[in-house]
Amino acid sequence: MSVSYPIHHQPHFIFKSIITKSGSPFFPFVSPLSLSLSSALSLSHQLSVDPEESRIGGRMAITVPSILKEKKYPFILAFFLLLIFVTLILISTSQQSPLIPITTTNLPFSTTNPPPPTTVISSNTFSAPITNNTNPSNNTDDYDDNNQVVDVDWELCTGPGVVDYIPCLDNWKVIKSLPSRKRMEHRERHCPEPTPRCLVPLPQGYQLPVPWPKSRDMVWYSNVPHPKLVEYKKDQRWVVKSDDYFIFPGGGTQFKNGVNFYIESIEKTLPVIEWGKKTRVILDVGCGVASFGGALLDRNVITMSFAPKDEHEAQIQFALERGIPATLSVIGTQRLTFPDNSFDMIHCARCRVHWDGDGGKPLMELNRILRPGGYFIWSATPVYKDDEKHQNVWKSMVALSESICWSIVAKTYASDMHIGLVVFQKPISSSCYQNRKENNPPLCDLSSRPNNHSWYVPLDSCLVPIVGDSNKWPSLWPERLSDKPQSLSSEPDAEETFKGDTTHWSALVSEVYLGGLDINWSSVRNVIDMNAGYGGFGAALINLPLWVMNVVPFHEPDTLSVIFDRGLIGTYHDWCESFNTYPRTFDLLHSSFLLGNLTKRCDIIEVAAEMDRIARPGGYLLVQDSMEIIAKMKPILKSLHWSINVHQDQFLVGKKGFWRPDK
Repeated sequence: MSVSYPIHHQPHFIFKSIITKSGSPFFPFVSPLSLSLSSALSLSHQLSVDPEESRIGGRMAITVPSILKEKKYPFILAFFLLLIFVTLILISTSQQSPLIPITTTNLPFSTTNPPPPTTVISSNTFSAPITNNTNPSNNTDDYDDNNQVVDVDWELCTGPGVVDYIPCLDNWKVIKSLPSRKRMEHRERHCPEPTPRCLVPLPQGYQLPVPWPKSRDMVWYSNVPHPKLVEYKKDQRWVVKSDDYFIFPGGGTQFKNGVNFYIESIEKTLPVIEWGKKTRVILDVGCGVASFGGALLDRNVITMSFAPKDEHEAQIQFALERGIPATLSVIGTQRLTFPDNSFDMIHCARCRVHWDGDGGKPLMELNRILRPGGYFIWSATPVYKDDEKHQNVWKSMVALSESICWSIVAKTYASDMHIGLVVFQKPISSSCYQNRKENNPPLCDLSSRPNNHSWYVPLDSCLVPIVGDSNKWPSLWPERLSDKPQSLSSEPDAEETFKGDTTHWSALVSEVYLGGLDINWSSVRNVIDMNAGYGGFGAALINLPLWVMNVVPFHEPDTLSVIFDRGLIGTYHDWCESFNTYPRTFDLLHSSFLLGNLTKRCDIIEVAAEMDRIARPGGYLLVQDSMEIIAKMKPILKSLHWSINVHQDQFLVGKKGFWRPDK
């Protein structure tokens, strides 16, 4: 139990501290207790006052000597009975009430809208208090028995391709009933109802993944047993089968001389790109097995590689098994799950997207998420082939790019590789939009865009105006990680809150997460922060050989633009639904004060089933939450045969094993 201290002269608060790996307390927090403590302390103080100092207004205060002298033994007995009663109430209250942070740290994350009347934050900023417990081992509590297991009759999922089951992308009942597939509707999300609780089986012979950085070049065949891509792309050397491994030689449709040569040729064509300094965050459309993004990691560039779950069997699964950032997505009828003005550069190497289709909406979607002044690199045959078919595509692309005020800053053709590419640049202001001869496409009405969330939102048929500071380029990397983000709220205390959040996560990660939670960080490569806030958790891990997918839940304050401004990557999501990733994707799932609000909207058992689906065997779940929430999660995870430890009455660490039900 923690030690009581007066804070802000409020005797009904107690001091709570985190015990770090060095044994020192970390960041004070308080939790409200019964006001009866104040009364008890006040009475105890009066009983100890010196008689010579106790006259107030001509009255003699009650003192211990005076009570004994007057033989008021019933009063003494009554007082001690009251003190015992209050003590029992305090013990019960401190164990059963969720721990609450100091309210002055509960500042809103709003980046685009004024803060709500009540300053409440349910994201990662400034954690709740942690009890003063020097033993980091599993703690007992009164919420549940340590051996309690929820009675869930877990069953294996069934059906074709079940080892790669993604509920919201494999809902074949809905997909078969779609009236059209012309705009890639069948590759978009169609979540089943009710949410499935079944568990995805493991591929036969599955084993712990090859560790990074070796995994960038080779992965176990048994973990991703999909040989079709080897044959389908054998001339382009995307992936090669070798004994028990898949080997990735760095080839690709446009990488005839290897991906590194291709990357170097881009920088020679346009030196202002400055990989890893000015250009930090990239989107790779139709990424294949993500060799482009994987090679850029050596240049301090983080790439969000994406492709649909299509006939290019398991290309994103290959990327994730390699330890390269990637997600499943498609440019169809809905916005990509990223905020406006996010990416420094967008890349497409033969990505098979018809940019001028549907009235040019696919290219206008790239324009929406590309940072003002950012570049779009299109590496494709229409750039250099002279036949009528390709030239018609090129002319259509030029006309469309001019209508949205993109300029061509470079165009090149490498005859030895038979590869041509063009570099477009987005304008840095709306002046070009306003000076066009025709207002087509029109400018979007910002009043009809109440927020920046892009979650089940149809594609725009308009151009988003460039307003405010959105045209300012971030600081060079790595300074942009800690500098004030351009999209940060203009509220007076927003910058102070952001800096405090950064400091907090830096200290919490270094002093607690990395040293005292029984996590083998050397085995951690793919990480997902389920409630990322400002991205402080991911920023604190920046020097470790891992990457973080920063998720901003749809129902939480929108901070995803801040995350991209910092040079990190992320996406929107609703955790009541399945995530757009393959099973067995992440080595560590991190959740900080997410589940309390989330489980008001959906079943915690279904959330746990999704966590089990996307976690790798041998991977970890790290939950920071109230003991009430942790008590709900423990028996569910135990029913999944996860090993569980609770640290300092606030951190739950679960480790997934290889168990699957028999049926």
